[in-house]
Amino acid sequence: MRMRMAVALLGLICAANATAGAIDRVEPPFWWQGFRHTELQIMVHGDGIGASAASVEYPGVTLERTVRVASNNYLFLYLDIDASAKPGAFDLIFDDGRTRMTRAYELRARDPGSVHTRGFSAADAIYLVTPDRFANGDPSNDAVAGYGDAPSRTKEFGRHGGDLAGIRQHLDYIADMGFTMLWLNPVLENAMPEMSYHGYAITDFYKVDPRFGSNEQYRELSREAATKGLGLILDVVTNHIGSGHWWMQDLPSPDWLNFPNSHTVTTHARTANEDPYASEFDKRILVDGWFVDAMPDLNQKNPLLADYLIQNTIWWIEYAKLSGIRVDTMPYNDKDFMATWARRILDEYPDFNMTGEEWSGNPAIVSYWQRGKHNRDGYRSAMPSMLDFPLQIAVNGALTADEPDSGSVWTAAYEMLGNDFLYPDPGNLVIFGDNHDMSRIYTQLGEDFDLWRMAMAYYLTMRGIPTIYYGTEVLMANPGTTSHDVIRSEFPGGWPDSKSNAFTGKGLSSKQREAFGYLKRLLNWRKGKAVIHGGHLMQYTPVSDVYAYFRYDDRDIVMVVFNRGEEPASVDTSRFSERLAGHRFGEDVVSGKRYDVGSQIDLAPRSVLVLEVE
Repeated sequence: MRMRMAVALLGLICAANATAGAIDRVEPPFWWQGFRHTELQIMVHGDGIGASAASVEYPGVTLERTVRVASNNYLFLYLDIDASAKPGAFDLIFDDGRTRMTRAYELRARDPGSVHTRGFSAADAIYLVTPDRFANGDPSNDAVAGYGDAPSRTKEFGRHGGDLAGIRQHLDYIADMGFTMLWLNPVLENAMPEMSYHGYAITDFYKVDPRFGSNEQYRELSREAATKGLGLILDVVTNHIGSGHWWMQDLPSPDWLNFPNSHTVTTHARTANEDPYASEFDKRILVDGWFVDAMPDLNQKNPLLADYLIQNTIWWIEYAKLSGIRVDTMPYNDKDFMATWARRILDEYPDFNMTGEEWSGNPAIVSYWQRGKHNRDGYRSAMPSMLDFPLQIAVNGALTADEPDSGSVWTAAYEMLGNDFLYPDPGNLVIFGDNHDMSRIYTQLGEDFDLWRMAMAYYLTMRGIPTIYYGTEVLMANPGTTSHDVIRSEFPGGWPDSKSNAFTGKGLSSKQREAFGYLKRLLNWRKGKAVIHGGHLMQYTPVSDVYAYFRYDDRDIVMVVFNRGEEPASVDTSRFSERLAGHRFGEDVVSGKRYDVGSQIDLAPRSVLVLEVE
């Protein structure tokens, strides 16, 4: 009898221990008191946890409902956190009828002023970095036990070892250049067997990839960057995950993914979103199809998943004190979800800013997604900003176009800017000459230094928020190839064996040093120029190789004038009288040379002037 009782007791103890150790994930791992939306979803994952009844005993915190899904290994708790709830720890209680177990959960206090976190604006200039390729500050995390995709600096698309420590060690360099915002390609875990360095195949939404560093190191990067006048922008991927995501071993429900069995790939026909004649079939394949076979497409129409993704973004903003969000592959997301996602974030952070990627050269397509646009189909986006691909394509094209039969080489850029009437807020668009997915701007411009100077002057004086990809300041290029592996090459000086060092200037060519100085001068000048941040814009019809526009407000006038031609050009300034009347001189912000703008300006071949009009 005693033996049977002992065996039975041992069985109960083992069962209790098995249950007690069953919870392996609670997401989000903690939360804050004081959000406008008081509802909190907690996703609990563990062996058989779906069979448990959950409860919470903490003043001001109420368990409103429990949601069970197809997999018995999940339980979704919806808590209401009243304004009376005090920051502190409390238990999530689970009872399966045999055992009662608890999991501690923390409610934190929001930092004072968190609700008024200010996002990036036209007063900023953004430095875009691919972390794996910028600087290796901690070689000890190049390879991490349990993670595939071993580091290899010689293998195509291999990991090179760049990390958060490397970025943090060079924050002074970035700030001294004149940048005020730092956008990193995704840093969350990408536990993929290969090509994981880019960060766009996320496998854990609450964990920084350990080969970049830790969550705390990411937060410390943000804190230290802020002391140097740099905000941090998170690259968010809501459309898809990596096939190595832990969900793939145990989906909460069959509808957690789109096309979970067939892995149907998207058509990439993005105009189906706006096309009044598009079939519902085409619309569905565009949005629900997988971006690539290794990136399962998330079904954001599932309300549990939608809540999860919204909360995850809010969690990172609050945790890391972010200054902005960039949304990857925006038109591939469910657009109703994206509108809700953006509104929820802006409800909590009304002064925040976010920009979305819609890679189209058509401003009618891109403007569809900006907040305030009254679209024909009734869609109302809540995205404050978009990446201005149409302008990038037009300007870089104008800089390299063959001589026209009539008109001007600048016509495409001039007319594209004239399409700004399509945007609710063109001044809040993010402008750029290149990014991590396209050839370097120096290569796009045929490695022509004069054209590069024109491009930098344009993007740093035009309306909008300029973004410069790392290495542009030292003319990084990808001649003869469009391979992303080459485009995202190592930054010179980021590794001990680098042949040159952009951080110190050692080993740079004279042209690289000149480029560095030119960009640094423009950036630091722009930093203090309210007329560039928010002034009016007026452009004049380009004639032949010459194009001019003005930025102006009640105090200042800046004239930007280009001569793309091979010969000197004399420009009659009388047609600029709307802006120049009563003004005689202008000083070039780069050279310091003074020009008489009273009647005509003489332009050197293949040149640009940025003149502060006196």
